[in-house]
Amino acid sequence: MKALLTFALISINLVLFAQVNYSTKNRSAIKSFEKAQSLLDLNDFLNAQKELDLAIKQDVKFSEAYHLKADIYRFQGDFLNAKSLYKKAFDIAPELGIDRYFYLAEVELKTGDYNEAIKHFNIFSTKSNLKPEKVILVEKYLKDCDFALNAIKKPVSFTPINLGDAINTVQHEYMPAVTPDEQILIFTRQINNNEDFYSSVKKDGKWQTAQYLSNNINTPEYNEGAQCISSDGQFLFFTGCNRPDGLGRCDIYVSQKEGDNWSKPVNLGSPINTSGWESQPSLSADGRTLYFVSDRKGGYGSYDIWKSTLDENGKWQVPINLGSNVNTPYDEQSPFIHPDNETLYFSSNGWPGMGNKDLFVSRLDSTGNWGKAKNFGYPINTYGEESGLTVNANGTTAFFSSNNFNGKGGFDIYSFDLPSEIRPQSVNYIKGKVYDAKNKKPLNALVEILDLKTGESLYAGYADKINGTFMTILPNKKTYSLNVFDDGYLFFTENFSTEKYPKDKPIYLDVPMNKIAIGEKVVLKNIFFDTNKYDLKDDSKTELGILIDFLNENKNIKIELRGHTDNDGHEKTNQVLSENRAKTVYDYLIEKGVLQKRLQYKGFGESSPIDNNSTPEGKANNRRTEFVIIDILK
Repeated sequence: MKALLTFALISINLVLFAQVNYSTKNRSAIKSFEKAQSLLDLNDFLNAQKELDLAIKQDVKFSEAYHLKADIYRFQGDFLNAKSLYKKAFDIAPELGIDRYFYLAEVELKTGDYNEAIKHFNIFSTKSNLKPEKVILVEKYLKDCDFALNAIKKPVSFTPINLGDAINTVQHEYMPAVTPDEQILIFTRQINNNEDFYSSVKKDGKWQTAQYLSNNINTPEYNEGAQCISSDGQFLFFTGCNRPDGLGRCDIYVSQKEGDNWSKPVNLGSPINTSGWESQPSLSADGRTLYFVSDRKGGYGSYDIWKSTLDENGKWQVPINLGSNVNTPYDEQSPFIHPDNETLYFSSNGWPGMGNKDLFVSRLDSTGNWGKAKNFGYPINTYGEESGLTVNANGTTAFFSSNNFNGKGGFDIYSFDLPSEIRPQSVNYIKGKVYDAKNKKPLNALVEILDLKTGESLYAGYADKINGTFMTILPNKKTYSLNVFDDGYLFFTENFSTEKYPKDKPIYLDVPMNKIAIGEKVVLKNIFFDTNKYDLKDDSKTELGILIDFLNENKNIKIELRGHTDNDGHEKTNQVLSENRAKTVYDYLIEKGVLQKRLQYKGFGESSPIDNNSTPEGKANNRRTEFVIIDILK
């Protein structure tokens, strides 16, 4: 696509030169210049430059040759050389090629030469017969210059740290993505114009030498890049271009972790992918909303940020454009939705900035709309291109790629402390391990985390096949229910609150699973009653639904529901209370269709403590409802 765009623009400019008399009378110089034009028609930039060098050597005041060579550098992204050559051309002939004052001003903007850019945009505006679209673009660029000059006067805190030799090389490294615990980094590396994924593991606080990610994902003939990792580290969403199963030039794919490897990628298909260009996915922490970039119809510019959500059947819905507070008539790219689910980072050359693509933040308001984009400021943003930002779970550290510093070579990956005014809401993350309680063997169990108050599922996924671990991100200031299921095992239940844990450390939960057998029991951690009462609170119904599902799936099991209290109050009163609570659960299950012959209940009062009654925590543990398997029917 870039090659086609370059060819088209150069061809337009050459027509202009063909319509005027040359500034030189040197026939040899003209011959070399016209040969360069022919070579550019063939996209042969290298030999065209050689011919232009020869033309300039034959006449050092051949203004058009300088202009055309400057065009080539500009289209190749070498703005410094382009600027130098445009200036030489105008020094020789200030009135020749007036339209090219726009290109001089443009490369001055993109090299941070803002005052000169303003001067030359104004010359272009007063001396050229501007088309409406050019007027708009000049106005936009002048706003960039004004913004940049003001931003430089008010710098923000910024100290980038190169991630080091284990990550960065003389090649290009970019688009970093980290797991919530910041122990695994996956990024794109470009070697000989081929993009592949590499990953690094952090040990003892240091990144280890990056390894080729997987032959199942990386290919020698196609480009793979612009990726994100799901919050549990089990799914990689990425961009694949020109692949045999693609719907368009670039599509979004997903691969699932399989032990130490990754599965063969699957194209997400319609309606995510189209015959156009879809790229740079970013997945919300709950895995239900996918943000990405597309040039599909219905947007504001050539590349916009869109989102799609999963329906109840696990199907991606028709994407929705994020709107005019995020997208512009120009290009928005590299979205990153923070796990707080209300802070979006992205790059854009449409909003006022420093001259190229800058980093911006937008926040979701109480009405569900995205707020107006805010520029990160200088020197985080510069006249170069800043993009591909990722922010860690607690919102303090950002990872990004840049070629603006003295790195290892090309684009390198850096980290920096995010200024407080552009930080997201802090979130926490949970890690755990599921295993057989008796033989300690890791289990590939289903793990589900619910909002205890609303019953909303916030995470559902399987523990790792090899080590039984699981991980995900959760918002702070809530209470959650953890539920774990595996065939042949009793379900595991626990409740926890992020309030009790430090924000900079994970919540770690151990999950021992017991096989279904007579005598095995489960403490129902999320059954709640008011003090000295036996009416079920609404918060209890989610867990009772899990118990009902378990009984429906294991129809040969007979259980006894048991109620227990702490030792506060009178023993006889506690005995009655425990019986009533057990019976309340018993009645609820029967009401929901569980056969009465499969159930019985009993109260134990304060007679069977499992913890010390001398502490509030111990008393809370002793106040419990549980069930025990009393028979397995044949």
